[in-house]
Amino acid sequence: MKPFLDPDEIRGFINNARPSKERVREIIAKSLDKQRLTLEETASLIQASDPELIEEIKQGAKILKDTIYGQRIVLFAPLYVGNLCINTCAYCGFKSTNKAIRRVTLTKDDLVAQVKALEDAGQKRLILVYGEHPKYDAKFIAETVGIVYSVRSGPGEIRRVNINAAPMDIDGFRIVKDAKIGTYQIFQETYHEETYAKVHLQGIKRNFEWRLTALDRAQEAGIDDVGIGALFGLYDWRFDLLGLLRHANHFEAVYNVGPHTISFPRIQYASQLNIDKSHLVSDADFTRLVAILRLAVPYTGLILTARETAAIRDEIMQFGVSQIDGGTNIEMGGYANKEHAETQDIDLEQFQINDNRSLNEIIDELLQHDYIPSFCTSCYRKGRTGEHFMEFSVPGFIKRYCQPNALLTLAEYLEDYAPEDTREKGYILIRKKLNEIGQDSFRQDLIKKLEQIKEGKRDVYL
Repeated sequence: MKPFLDPDEIRGFINNARPSKERVREIIAKSLDKQRLTLEETASLIQASDPELIEEIKQGAKILKDTIYGQRIVLFAPLYVGNLCINTCAYCGFKSTNKAIRRVTLTKDDLVAQVKALEDAGQKRLILVYGEHPKYDAKFIAETVGIVYSVRSGPGEIRRVNINAAPMDIDGFRIVKDAKIGTYQIFQETYHEETYAKVHLQGIKRNFEWRLTALDRAQEAGIDDVGIGALFGLYDWRFDLLGLLRHANHFEAVYNVGPHTISFPRIQYASQLNIDKSHLVSDADFTRLVAILRLAVPYTGLILTARETAAIRDEIMQFGVSQIDGGTNIEMGGYANKEHAETQDIDLEQFQINDNRSLNEIIDELLQHDYIPSFCTSCYRKGRTGEHFMEFSVPGFIKRYCQPNALLTLAEYLEDYAPEDTREKGYILIRKKLNEIGQDSFRQDLIKKLEQIKEGKRDVYL
């Protein structure tokens, strides 16, 4: 078995955990002291079944999220570039054997139209998604990234392009890195190798080890911002949660930096979905696992997607989420196709999304709950990535940058895209947050930059 992933070890942690109230509370206190949890400690939180302790775990996650990240929520949008695929994955609508799916690869003009539509809505951060197919090689990905960065519509621009695509060799990752990408994201789907083999029926994705070591090759190529994830519902959520943590441990041990983000999507309906449903995760367990994940990895960004309903997203966000997508449309060409704005065509989608709110509707909702919608990309502009990012984030200094920069990007959105009622709510929140900052030069600098935005200057940050 791979040196950093031993299934017997993981199962042993789960089976041997007998957490007392005192032990669970000690572990929560350790996390609130901003210390990384071990797998044994995380297994104790997983096995805590007392409703009182589960509530304490959730509240601990909420406190930790507020302490490290403040109230800001980073917003992004997924953009599917092509759905050709050579794999047959039981849970995915894009599987190669699905003849109902309409296969589309966006042309340059199509891609430009998509990006313009996203910019016109106010988006600044995208993740480009590609099927696993020889056509979507490193050169193709790099070219599409360049196109996205080049598009300007009115005051709009895309400032960060993340990638979700197939594993590559080191040379391929180098080509993509040179395109100035942000995070490269690859999900293992499940860390249980036997289940992995059952749901990946053909194609290169059947190679468990090639996928598991993909982001090591990315690190070797110089991509120090990587994102990992598991698709919950394929196997026992407790096992896959510890698998994610073991993967994060591996990066920290070998590269001195953990994953920048962890994603935790749940199985959703897809065209020709064909899986064993015995491991599907309930809403209660899903909420719980997110809270545990937040406590286990205090300084890693957690991404919650529009796979989930608006109600579930609103509930779970408070327990540790730092990024969500907004105004999401995962149909091929869907953002520029106004006819499909309110409906979904499952034959053009990888899976069904369950939160169809527009970007402004989500921003308006966030403002009502005192969250700061953020499109910030300042860390990447200032070189605060990888190990350098950890130097800022682990001591807790990152909150001093993240929250003010979130206010600046919110002000840009309010000036350029927001309807009047959202604009009013947004500036009420900005004034409130300014009053919470001490009377120092930092606050004065922030006020000055907010005034620059009102005067028409864009892309200002601390």
